[in-house]
Amino acid sequence: MTQPYGKSVNTQWCMKCKYLKLNSGITVSTASPHCINCTYKPSTPRRSHDEDAMDILKLICPDSSHIYLYEKVFLLLLPVIGACIACYDITMLLSNTRRGHPSLYHEWLLRCSQLLLWATILLLSRFDCWLIVLSNWVLCVWWIIKLLLGIPILQATFSSMEAFSCINESLIYLEDVLFGILINIIRMKQASCRKSSMEESLISCEMGMDDHSRSHPGVLASFWNVMTFRTINLVMEHGAKKQLNFDDLLQLPTDMDPLSCHDSLHNCWEDQTRHDCSHPSLFWTICYAYGWPYMCLGLIKVVNDCLGFAGPLLLNMLIKYLQEGSGNFDGYLLAISLGLTSILKSFLDTQYTFRLSKLKLKLRSGLMTIIFRKCLHVSLANKTQFSEGEIQTFMSVDADRTVNMCNSFHDMWSLPVQIGIALYLLYTQVQFAFVAGITITILLIPVNKWIAELIASATKSMMEQKDERVRKTGELLTYIRTLKMYGWELLFTSWLMKTRSLEVKYLSTRKYLDAWCVFFWATTPTLFSLFTFGLYVLMGNQLDAATVFTCLALFNNLISPLNSFPWVINGLIDAVISTRRLSKFLSCVEHESTSCPREEINFTAEDMDIVMKDACCTWTIDHEVKELILDHVNLAIPKGSLVAVIGEVGSGKSSLLNSILGEMKLIKGSISSRGSIAYVSQIPWILSGTIRDNVIFGKDYDPIRYSAVLEACALDTDISLTLGGDMAYIGEKGVNLSGGQRARLALARAVYHGSDLIMLDDVLSAVDAHVASWILSNAILSPLMNQKTRILCTHNIQAIFAADIVVIMDKGQVKWVGSPTNCSHSSYASFVRAEELNTSSETIEQVETGDSCMRVHDLAESEVINITDPTDDIIKIEERKEGRVETTVYMNYASFSGWHITTITCLSALLMQASRNGNDLWLSYWVDTTALENHPTSLYLVILCVFCAANSFLTLVRAFSFAYGGLRAAIQVHNNLLKKLVDAPIAFFDQTPSGRILNRLSSDLYTIDDSLPFILNILLANFVGLLGIAIILSFVQVMFLLLILPFWYVYSKVQFYYRSTSRELRRLDSVSRSPIYASFSEILDGSSTIRAFKSEDLFLSRFINHVNMYQKTSYSEIIASLWLSLRLQFLAAFVVSYIAVMAVIGSHGYLPINLGTPGLVGLALSYAAPVVSLLGSFLTSFTETEKELVSVERVLQYMDIPQEELQGHEILDANWPIKGQIEFHHVTLRYMPSLPPALRDLSFTIAGGTQVGIVGRTGAGKSSILNALFRLNPTCAGNIIVDDINIAHISLRDLRSRFAVVPQTPFLFKGTLRDNLDPYNLHEDLKIWKTLEKCHIEEEVRAAGGLSMQIKESGTSFSVGQRQLLCLARAFLKSTKVLCLDECTANIDTQTASKLKDAISSECRGFTVVTIAHRISTILHMDNVLILDQGVLSV
Repeated sequence: MTQPYGKSVNTQWCMKCKYLKLNSGITVSTASPHCINCTYKPSTPRRSHDEDAMDILKLICPDSSHIYLYEKVFLLLLPVIGACIACYDITMLLSNTRRGHPSLYHEWLLRCSQLLLWATILLLSRFDCWLIVLSNWVLCVWWIIKLLLGIPILQATFSSMEAFSCINESLIYLEDVLFGILINIIRMKQASCRKSSMEESLISCEMGMDDHSRSHPGVLASFWNVMTFRTINLVMEHGAKKQLNFDDLLQLPTDMDPLSCHDSLHNCWEDQTRHDCSHPSLFWTICYAYGWPYMCLGLIKVVNDCLGFAGPLLLNMLIKYLQEGSGNFDGYLLAISLGLTSILKSFLDTQYTFRLSKLKLKLRSGLMTIIFRKCLHVSLANKTQFSEGEIQTFMSVDADRTVNMCNSFHDMWSLPVQIGIALYLLYTQVQFAFVAGITITILLIPVNKWIAELIASATKSMMEQKDERVRKTGELLTYIRTLKMYGWELLFTSWLMKTRSLEVKYLSTRKYLDAWCVFFWATTPTLFSLFTFGLYVLMGNQLDAATVFTCLALFNNLISPLNSFPWVINGLIDAVISTRRLSKFLSCVEHESTSCPREEINFTAEDMDIVMKDACCTWTIDHEVKELILDHVNLAIPKGSLVAVIGEVGSGKSSLLNSILGEMKLIKGSISSRGSIAYVSQIPWILSGTIRDNVIFGKDYDPIRYSAVLEACALDTDISLTLGGDMAYIGEKGVNLSGGQRARLALARAVYHGSDLIMLDDVLSAVDAHVASWILSNAILSPLMNQKTRILCTHNIQAIFAADIVVIMDKGQVKWVGSPTNCSHSSYASFVRAEELNTSSETIEQVETGDSCMRVHDLAESEVINITDPTDDIIKIEERKEGRVETTVYMNYASFSGWHITTITCLSALLMQASRNGNDLWLSYWVDTTALENHPTSLYLVILCVFCAANSFLTLVRAFSFAYGGLRAAIQVHNNLLKKLVDAPIAFFDQTPSGRILNRLSSDLYTIDDSLPFILNILLANFVGLLGIAIILSFVQVMFLLLILPFWYVYSKVQFYYRSTSRELRRLDSVSRSPIYASFSEILDGSSTIRAFKSEDLFLSRFINHVNMYQKTSYSEIIASLWLSLRLQFLAAFVVSYIAVMAVIGSHGYLPINLGTPGLVGLALSYAAPVVSLLGSFLTSFTETEKELVSVERVLQYMDIPQEELQGHEILDANWPIKGQIEFHHVTLRYMPSLPPALRDLSFTIAGGTQVGIVGRTGAGKSSILNALFRLNPTCAGNIIVDDINIAHISLRDLRSRFAVVPQTPFLFKGTLRDNLDPYNLHEDLKIWKTLEKCHIEEEVRAAGGLSMQIKESGTSFSVGQRQLLCLARAFLKSTKVLCLDECTANIDTQTASKLKDAISSECRGFTVVTIAHRISTILHMDNVLILDQGVLSV
């Protein structure tokens, strides 16, 4: 079709914003090309040779436009600071010389050379090519050598122990380190830029300065905003005043766009696949995509970790200063330096976290999109390697675990480095006494290694069970309607609970092993102090305040790496397992279409559209193929012909279509087709969205063709009677459409696309004979399709005789090909029964003569699509709570855990902290009294041992009680939620997408299982830690009391301001996650249809939009969290400086009160230092707990859903119903209050033992009779009486178990065939085989492996027709007096249908049989026929 504005562009990049246009109908005008994303309009003036030369020069000599904003700021800021420090040092040298203290020659040389160096750099920065000079490899090497040569100067300065000189020299060295690292980073980046292609470099040159000027209006202002996260201020203001919406969120940076993240990761995966075709690794793919920026973050972490030890060193100097009682101002300088060091570390800490989080978000979106893309491109045969639950877990769990690997890798080297530095500094304090602490650590290494291996094994087993549970949960939700009709929901629940029990078994193993890890690592610092100080004293040394409290501060620095290490190991184990699972999935061979464009293939002279030569296909991808589904098929289909594919149930008709689509594995031979393809599956796949979206399916909207297609498919009248017209919303899987409407909507999609090859899999079976005749005449045989090649799998006699070619399939082979006329005279004439042929002929004549009963406006006059106005959507918008997480959520979680366990956990945590504080107070008393009194050392050591033992015991109690409570809560939440869902009415499942429910049972439940107990444990530890610090500081430092009230006021204001926003962001995050899982579940069902229409890019772009929204919420959430963290650390730095300054003032005697002994002052200072991390950690863990509790909140929403009325007061006889008489008395049923009644004052009686057929046009209310009989939907008025008993008075499950039913959509679950037929194991095998024989399915079952064969997921081991026969056999085995058949012969050939009719007549003699049918032959021999029209009986 010609585009209105020019030639269509399938894949094009905008030169300005790099916006990719993905097959979305975007056009570029030849007159004025522009981008719809940024309205960029490139001008095309003729360029001069000088301009071209300048561009080439820019490629060779890249300028500052290639560096990031923060790099440019540091490149200018560091030389300025360095020059200022050098000037100050020279000034001080001059001042000393004037005072008669001349400095040495080398000091003058050093300071002057430093000033000259920084001045030269500032001068060079004024030139265009300054980076070429600074990034020269010789100078880069010199910077590294300069750092090494500076170490002796630094060591000499620190040996003097002069505070000011130490700080001054440290700043100079830190500047050299930062500048050297920055220059080397820029040099490596520019080297990689020069390796890129000339075209990309030219684009970068063209875009660089323009992007920079647009994005960064002010360098310093933007730098300050980035460092302090002020960009989130507006969002925080909105969050404090109102409920946040998606429009209030921050805009994503361009490098975090999910499309670019997908392209980056996917390209690296393709490269990895080419280099290692057999075993490509997702881990190395991630390294190639994000390895360099990740390594650069390691440099920030090195500086940040090293700066963390400045606090203990400054503390040591300050305590020594206080002990000496010096009167100079070094004490004030040290006190202020403590606060400034904390501030500098907070900047580095938050920037590292920010950039790491950005990298994780980019990786997460990349993983999600490539998993989604893989599902779009993997054929059905290759997908059989994985269950649907396993694939769902890839997206919901494995992607997150792989992303968390980013934290673990840096921590793997960082934590040992921090431990090593802390041990070295301990050596400087207590000499070789620290070996006792090292011994404890070394002894724990093999223990933790063994525990880590056990955790890895338990995690792997747990993930396997989780996959299986999610699969069974998805199966339960998908077929909940059928399960309720069978009365099997409790049976399925019990099977699901067994899988959950195994999952919890491995989860509990992991949690208790984690508890041992927590115990070992949490008690290590206490044991460390005991053994270190004990050995130090036993070696003959005397403890003093400086030594003890410097060591305590270093122990506090050890706590974080020691406690974090087991979690790092666990995270790495989880990540490795998940990356391997994802690598296996992503390595699957992608779908290879058999279709080629017409101009690219040369077919035979007969102009065939499809050619199959000796094709052998199977659904399995194993190397040893046990069974061929298609066996040596040879077939040639001419262009423009209508081909009817017929055959018995399970003969391979649907497999023939799937082999042409490329969905099966081709073992031998060849299959070729040409042109575009449209496909309608046997079970129509309906997209959640508007009716128009389902029809046009990404194609351009043509109103004329669109109207013609709707009329041809008999949808125009349905839509005209629907509120909202064709823009009405269709629920998930077409939940608010009848079976016939779904089939016609899927057919309309195929007709509208006007493809060269149209494949229809039994589309006429779901509609009645009149509608089938209309569709055949006005769609399939009409000008809309008569020039196309059409392949129709069908049992419809009219369609068979209207076809040009008939293909007869039998046991996977093409048995006969010819015209319909020859077919009736061949050996396969039994497929066409004479009476049906006559009936069909009469019906066709009526259509052609325009009989009034077949006019198009009558076809669907009773069909109204069940859509309401927007105020009463059939699919409810997901609810989202407002305000803070309510106290009831905390109370509910505590009750799930058990109040006694909650009490024990809290009490043990408080006593644990008390024992630890007592240990420190005892040390303080020790160092104060040893100088005055001569108590034996053994007394101090024994009491210290008592505190240590108590702390270890209480730590163990806390760890295991928390593990037990978390497991108990996980079990209770899952069981209660599952029970509530199983007992919910069908209306709930009709209005709630299964992806939304599955999100609760997968992602939210995983949070409750694992993440929530973990973060709650941290919160409790932080709370009791802060409580202990506050009590100790108030006790030993009276001046701290003056700070408590103002400090608490500011702290509460900041945290309230943040929490109000963070809650909303977390809820938005949860809401934005649901569409991702819903769309993912949707494409898992319809992937073959999407591939047939070549609409992969359309669905990928839609999914990217969902991920983009998810990305925005997560990005805003991270920025808000870091905004809080930075400000809290500023606040904590002030507290540290305040206490230190008060201690200095008190030591000078300037205060009227005594601030205590040196031991108590040292204790106060050592306790003030962790406030920096503890305050931030407490509020972070508190807000994270609130965020995680949103999962509990969301689960609790579904624990309050309406429940079916299960109880009844009527006690039934064991053999009820005895007669099977069914009476409807003035029954009215409507599915929603706003919808018209599906049954209107309906009254009829079905005598016991009779067979009754119910007929009517699609949507007339036939299935609603069964819904009312099985009480799936409550009736508004009237009564239903069965054998003189009102069914409303009977227990619901008891009622459903007394009826047998064969549903419209056949249902087989994964398991053995015997379990599918007789799940309660009530019948012997011989009876089951006899029943299968009566249903004409025995031979196929024996060939497939007998009753013990394993049914694949969704019953794909059998065709749809075979599944219906098995469901019929299941109903026969039930042996009840009432049998309900809902279109059970719709997908069965007429020959088998005739045999089944005879079987039903003979086997069900004396039974009440209610049959809903479309085929006239099905109801010809019934005792009575009920004709329904618009929910009433038609006279």
